[in-house]
Amino acid sequence: MAAGALDPEIAAAIVRHVDPAAEVVDVVARTGGQLSAVFEVRCAERGVIVKVYADDWRWARAKEVHVYGLLARHGVGPAPVVLHTGDHAGRAFTVLSLVPGRPLSETDLDSAQHHRIYRRLGEILASLHGIRQDAYGYLGTHVLDPRPTNTAYMTGRFTERLREFDGFGGDPALRRAVEAHVAERVGLFAHCRAPVLCHNDFHDGNVLVAEGPNGWEVTGFVDVENAAAADPLVDLAKTDYYSIQGDEAKLAGLVEGYGPLSDGWRDRVALYRVFHALELWTWYASIGDTRFLADLADDVRRLVEA
Repeated sequence: MAAGALDPEIAAAIVRHVDPAAEVVDVVARTGGQLSAVFEVRCAERGVIVKVYADDWRWARAKEVHVYGLLARHGVGPAPVVLHTGDHAGRAFTVLSLVPGRPLSETDLDSAQHHRIYRRLGEILASLHGIRQDAYGYLGTHVLDPRPTNTAYMTGRFTERLREFDGFGGDPALRRAVEAHVAERVGLFAHCRAPVLCHNDFHDGNVLVAEGPNGWEVTGFVDVENAAAADPLVDLAKTDYYSIQGDEAKLAGLVEGYGPLSDGWRDRVALYRVFHALELWTWYASIGDTRFLADLADDVRRLVEA
């Protein structure tokens, strides 16, 4: 079962775990990643999403089932529902309900539309952040390597990413600049008193929208493979760094929808933006894709010098 294709007969066998009478009409590859290949399986009655996991990432299946289960139990959505999970032909898979719409990143909206969409995204994030966690850390089916405070968690994460930055040949002067920047602002981490469920990848590519009678509407969000128990501002900062990028209509909408934020939230978001830029640099370096490394290093440099 190759990452780039899903044989219709195999798709039919998988989907029949959910609906024994399902008739597969078509199988369409959707956006996937290093962890899984994603397919829309179109059936005569209803379509579903099938995610097929790479062998090294089977653990991600249990994580997704756990996180989507948390969202369902707390009434947070719109998000996919896990319909079935199992193994077929030696490959791990999950069948998810099909969320209608297309990625927000594929639309061309004006400022007013962006403001309204991002207001809804702020509401969704606020609802998601209402799910408290017991400790700070990366999520599997529970918090892995739990840390008792945000300071311990985030200083540890910066240390890990900077070690990787070094190992992949990053600029030593830039590493020192990031270390100094974080050391000067380490007190900001303590402003977060309790960890919450964070999507940790809430950007335009993972938000689905559709055009309705009243304009474009959010139909759902997907891809919880990166979820963490963290400061809620980690999520706002990632949305800001990946998708807002200085767009005032988007930022205003997000903040309005989210609701009141603590004093000094902009300083914490700015610090987390540094982390997200650094993490993206190390991610591309780890998979051997050097196309964006220079621009991302410039981003990190700009953020620590701001």
